[in-house]
Order: sequence, then C-alpha cells, then structure tokens
Amino acid sequence: MRLIQRIALTSFVLTFFVAPLVAQTGRREDPKVQIAFNRFYDHAEIGEILHRLEAAWPKFMKLGSIGKSVEGRELWLMTVNNPQTGPEDRKAAIYIDANVHGNEVQGAEVCLYTLWYLMENYGKLEEVTKLVDERVFYVLPSVNPDGRDYWFHHANTSSSSRSGVSPIDSDRDGLFDEDPPNDLDGDGSITQMRKKVDHGGTHKLDPDDDRFLVRVKPGEEGDYILLGSEGIDDDGDGRLNEDGVGGYDMNRSDPSDWQPNYIQFGAGPYPLYWPETRSIANFLLAHPNIAAVQSYHNSGGMILRGPGAASVSEYPRADLAVYDELGRKGQRMLPFYRYMIIHKDLYTVHGGFVNFAAEGLGIVSFTNELWASSQAFGGADRKPDDRKAFNDLIMQGAFYKKWTPYEHPEFGSIEIGGWNKWSSRVPPPFMLEELCHRNMAFTFLHAKSMPKPEWGRTSVTDLGGGVRRIRLEIKNPRLIPTRTALAAAKRIGLPDRLTIEGDSGLRVLGAGFVRGVEPREVIDPIENDLSVIKLENGIPSKGRVRWEWIVEGAGPYRVTYRSEKGGILEKTLEP
Repeated sequence: MRLIQRIALTSFVLTFFVAPLVAQTGRREDPKVQIAFNRFYDHAEIGEILHRLEAAWPKFMKLGSIGKSVEGRELWLMTVNNPQTGPEDRKAAIYIDANVHGNEVQGAEVCLYTLWYLMENYGKLEEVTKLVDERVFYVLPSVNPDGRDYWFHHANTSSSSRSGVSPIDSDRDGLFDEDPPNDLDGDGSITQMRKKVDHGGTHKLDPDDDRFLVRVKPGEEGDYILLGSEGIDDDGDGRLNEDGVGGYDMNRSDPSDWQPNYIQFGAGPYPLYWPETRSIANFLLAHPNIAAVQSYHNSGGMILRGPGAASVSEYPRADLAVYDELGRKGQRMLPFYRYMIIHKDLYTVHGGFVNFAAEGLGIVSFTNELWASSQAFGGADRKPDDRKAFNDLIMQGAFYKKWTPYEHPEFGSIEIGGWNKWSSRVPPPFMLEELCHRNMAFTFLHAKSMPKPEWGRTSVTDLGGGVRRIRLEIKNPRLIPTRTALAAAKRIGLPDRLTIEGDSGLRVLGAGFVRGVEPREVIDPIENDLSVIKLENGIPSKGRVRWEWIVEGAGPYRVTYRSEKGGILEKTLEP
C-alpha cells in the first residue's frame, strides 16, 4: 500500500510541478527549425542557419550583410521586427554581437539561440511575443569570422587566435606572421613541450599525478624543463612562435578613448582601421534607435560595463542607477557571474567597443564574459584540482593530451602534451545550451528595460478670447531613459522633440515645462521656437515629463513626440 502511495505522490509532483515548467519554457519537441545547441558552428554553418531562420520566418526576420571581413567573409546581421506593429526605426532596438576575438566563440551560439528562441516562441509565450511586437533586435553573431574560422580549422590554444588574420609584423623584423606555433603532433591543438634532462631541470613529475609537472624548490634538482607551446623556429632567428597569425585586437580600435599601439598594443594605426569595426560603427550610427548594446566575449563569468580606463570620468549618477539595477539582476540570472566595472575590477581597456557604444553613442551597454570555470561542478567550494577532476570524471579525458615523444629539430628528444584548445574558455558542449538560455534571458531583460514612452494625462482648457491651454504628460515606465544622462551631457544624437500643429490660424503664445503639483506648480518657460519643444534630457527612467502650450486657434491640435530611442507618439486633441 505504501508503495502505491509513493507512486501516486510522485506522479502528482511530476504532473503539478514539471508539466507546467515544461509548458512555460516554450520549448517544443518539434521545433520549426532544428538547431543543435550542444555543438559549435563555423562561419559557413552560421550563415546556413541564419538563412534557414529567415526562410522559416520571413515576416519577422531580415538577413543582410553590413560589410566584409579582411578575408572577404560576410558580416551577417539579422534584424527581427514585426512590421505589423510599426517600422523598425519607430521602435527602440537592442544590438547584440559576439566573437570580436577569434577564439571567443560561444557568443555566436548565444546569438543563434536568441534568434531561434524568439521565433519558436512567438505567439506561445506572452513575454516573447511582446518583445517581438514592441522591440527590434539587431543580431550579428560573429564580428570576427576570419579569426573564428582560424580557431576552428587550425591548431590553436584556448587563447589563440584572439586576433583577426590581417598580417602584422609582431616581432618587428620586417617579416609578417612568419613564425607561428606549429601543430607538431597533428592533433588539432597547440599544446606544450617539455624535455627530460639529466641536470639543470626546473620541474619534476607531480607525485600525486604524473601527467603534470611541479616546480622544484630552491636547491632541488629537477628532471624536466618546459619549452613552451608547440612550435619550431620557422624563421631561424633563435626564437619560437614569436610572430603568429595576425597580432591585433579589434576590441581596442573603437573611437572612444582610443590610444596608439605604443600605449596599447594591437589597437591599429587609427580608430576603426579594421573593416569589421568600421562596418559596425557605421551600422550603429545609421540606427539611432538602438537603445541597448550587448557584446559577448569569453571567459571568466562577468557582466562588464565601462568606463574602460580610470582616465575616463565615471558615468552620471542617473545612468549608474540603470546599469546597477540591470547588473545586479544579471548576477542573479547568471550564477557564477559578477557585475564589474572594466577598468576598476578587470583591467584597463582603451578603445573598447562597449565603451564606444556607451561613451560615444550614449547607449546602455554591457559585455558578458561567457563561461566561468567555477561552473564545472556547480558549486562555490572550489578545489585546486577541479580542472583535472572535471576532465577525468565528467569529460572522460577529452580535454587533456597525454604526453608523447617527439624529435624536435632544435631541442632533440622531447615530449608533447597537456591541455588542448577546448579545455578552457568555452563550455563543454553539454553545458552550452544553458549558457545560451541564461545569457539570452539577460538580453531580454535589457530589451524590456528600453524606453517605451506613452501618453499620460492630457487636457485642453478654454481661457477665453479664443485662447486655450493645452497640457500633456508623457510617461516612460521603463528603466532606461529615452536619452541617457551621458548622451545629454555630451549632446550625442538629437534631443527628444515635441511639436504642435493645427489650422493655418494656430498661434503658439507661450510654452513651458510643468514642475511640481497643484497648487504649487511651476512653469519653466520656453523662449525659442514655441511650436517645437526640445527635451534635452529626454523622458527619465521610470519618470514623466509634463508641459503646456498656450495657443490661439480653434483646433483640432495635432501633437507629436519624437525620440531617437523612444519612438514616435502622435495625438489629436479637440478643443
């Protein structure tokens, strides 16, 4: 009898809790477009997936290229918009990109997952449907397709190739990319070289795990020396691997606080020198409706905001309140991630992309560093051997190359082995989909927080003699203002504008902003063009703006509010 009761109770729990959970995820067993999110994709595969998505949902999706990479690959960008609810330039938009560094690959999968999830769940999940109807998504999965393909299709470490592939003379010997690392054992990764020696060694076998070396104590004789990453002296200058492919950093070449190479290596000869970064800057400038920016990097588990350098002033207090609320919620949504300031909590970055978006364009912008090694065992109590244990117990040894003999032209008999390029910075494939979903959800929070102005109270009061007072209120219930305080202070973009039109006999006699509440209201008069009111500070976060016109004329009165990031509101008022 007790067994039957346990079975009945288990059935009830599964039905009551699990079934609704499955329904709320919006995930179907038969998605319209099949995409595996337990693997990574190269640039050609990304393009094929994007074309399939557009073909499946042509009403909402528009695929285009905003430019070409150094090697001529398309910079694919997908626009998501519901044209039935308005053109894209009348809605606030979020721009999402990834993979500016060639080896930081998983952000592209987050972008693909975001596009796929939006469409698969449109009309099924209310929150997703509202996002597609009310917002615009501009999604560029790979900023650096050349570096991405080089990382996938050539031997690398987990940290190379960060660069693009335009040749650079990194060692300043007059030659370009002439001495890269070499995949001597042909396993597809650049691992490490070590040599056993009779005397003078700096390391010995770890007594607890002879796959690894430990440094000997002072006065102790070691059996091994470490020779660095796999490679040979390709150019015969006595050094190894000193001039690999590329050697620049596109996340140091944006205009805000750009610094030359002698201050920050890899920035290029001038801002936006690389065609990929120039194409993105042109796109952002051509789309002033972009009110939010998200860029995906790896790794470390971080939600980063600017400034990138201490020499750049901290953001205005009103903007910090927006960043802090989003960042703190992001920490809750993304376990093991920390909300951080780039220059203060990480390191100095001059000419970074999110700094340009925030400080140069006035857009609320974040960089997420995807994947934290602390996620491996899902707990906060980390142990020194977690990486080894995760490889051995969970990944069945997939991340570590056993040491094998090799005859090296310079060093003689050596061994090659160690951690391969998949062993850090990217999640193991079975953990990729959760990473995609959680980070997508953070961008959804960001997108929902973009400004969405709406009319508040309006009134028309007859003052006699054909003169009327028109009062209007615009509210912004969302977290992000229609114009950030930084944008207002730097006069970035156009201010929000209010206009009034009427019959040919309409005359605007006075205008001003209304502050306070009755009976202590104060009118701040406008002395310029009374028919066009400029809201230099926009509509604040979760706030409102009230104003009035004193007009002469019978009406009706056509009032229009225009905001680059808040869209357009129109209203007709009868006398």
